Amino acid sequence: MSYLALARKYRPRRFGEVTTQEHVSETLRRAVVGGRVGHAYLFCGPRGVGKTTLARVLAMALNCPRRSDDGEPCGECDDCTPVWAGRTSLDVVEIDAASNRGVDDARELRERAMYAPSDEGRHKVYILDEAHMLTREAWNALLKILEEPPPRVIFVFATTEARKIQQSASPILSRCQRFDFRRIGTSDIVARLATVLGSEGISSEPAALLAIARKANGGMRDGLSLLDQVLALCSGVVTADAALRVLGVVADERYVELLEIIGDREHGRVFDFVERLTDEGHDLVEFYHGLTRRLRLLLRISLGPDNVPEGISEEAREPMARLAGEFSPGDLVRMLAMCSEIESQGSLMRTGRPRLLIEMLLLRMSYLDRTVGLEELLKALGGAHDPGESALGRPPAAEPKPGGAKAGAIAGPGRGSVRRTGGGPARRDRIRGGGGRGPAEAPGEADPGGATGARIGAAAAAESERQRRLREAIEAEPRLESAVAELDLEVVGR
Repeated sequence: MSYLALARKYRPRRFGEVTTQEHVSETLRRAVVGGRVGHAYLFCGPRGVGKTTLARVLAMALNCPRRSDDGEPCGECDDCTPVWAGRTSLDVVEIDAASNRGVDDARELRERAMYAPSDEGRHKVYILDEAHMLTREAWNALLKILEEPPPRVIFVFATTEARKIQQSASPILSRCQRFDFRRIGTSDIVARLATVLGSEGISSEPAALLAIARKANGGMRDGLSLLDQVLALCSGVVTADAALRVLGVVADERYVELLEIIGDREHGRVFDFVERLTDEGHDLVEFYHGLTRRLRLLLRISLGPDNVPEGISEEAREPMARLAGEFSPGDLVRMLAMCSEIESQGSLMRTGRPRLLIEMLLLRMSYLDRTVGLEELLKALGGAHDPGESALGRPPAAEPKPGGAKAGAIAGPGRGSVRRTGGGPARRDRIRGGGGRGPAEAPGEADPGGATGARIGAAAAAESERQRRLREAIEAEPRLESAVAELDLEVVGR
């Protein structure tokens, strides 16, 4: 007998076995028990989260002769087994809408649906996968039968792109009950992988399962498929090293090394680091996503022990906790903003040279001046408590300059510098009290009653509130205004 992939071998047979989608499975199970099953359903969500599986379980529950009182199918009888395996059945028809998408296919489906089920008391269930691939004409051909279907006929449409159905066939939405499926959490995927390995009699390292679950990105089917790949390499034990080799995932130690390079401002080592990544064959886009996860974790750790997510091993937590002391939350927020800037522009996915983008991103981070808290800045301007040392770790300034700020109170470029801007007088005017918006930028002029005007108005109100708080801070502490004017600093509001 040929090998059966884990994703197929361990496909759920009952509502209660479907992970994370309880809001869907419980609703459908109760509908079966109460005899309130709708005539058309639309299942929306990412790939590999259980849309087709739940459609099959629903079909099994409707026609299973050994169905339990709580609505669960047995999953093992002659009626359930073909449906679970995806084989042809008289009363359950599964159609790939990606290859049967035309109006003629829809008309044929409509004609077949007019025939009664094979036996009294049974239901005919039509499952259309990748339903967003149907043409507008095909949807129009199905409108009438979806509005007034024959008795005991049920349609289930599964799609990963519901917005395409909204654009091409919005009347369909009012004729279906829509369920939105969620991505499956990493911890749930790890638990399921451990259960599968236990059934297979194979042991594993927790770090290996965690790496597979992260790579799956919320899809259980992807996680089981990746586990199949890793098992092909391993013999008896699924190790973290084997998982990292098969998945092409960058090890945590490499991210720690990179963050140390950034923290120590060793700009030249950035090129060597990226060179080694490419020589080892790592996907730089995957590396980028791993970097954003580590920066986010580092930010949560730096905000306090209560913010550390569960499921992080002590081995992984220790180096990150050590690095958290090297970066302020402001530094990490700005580094994450740099990452989100690349992602929002889509340049990393479009470019044929991701290496250059990654190198420039890491260099920008390594050249990033440290964010200094307001209290630390004021201490530096007024002198530290210790007469022999200022708040930024430098000797106290000798004489104040005419503008009011003390020369030497602010460190130069490097680890202890203050964030500067090139704004000049215009920037200082904005800090003092205006926001600096000219008449041409007045919010809402182009579209005063529309959504654009509302968004601009909300943004303007938020900016006005920020400027008010900055003015109050400057009025309460005149030395802050002197520092802004003299050193051309940017005040970052909280």
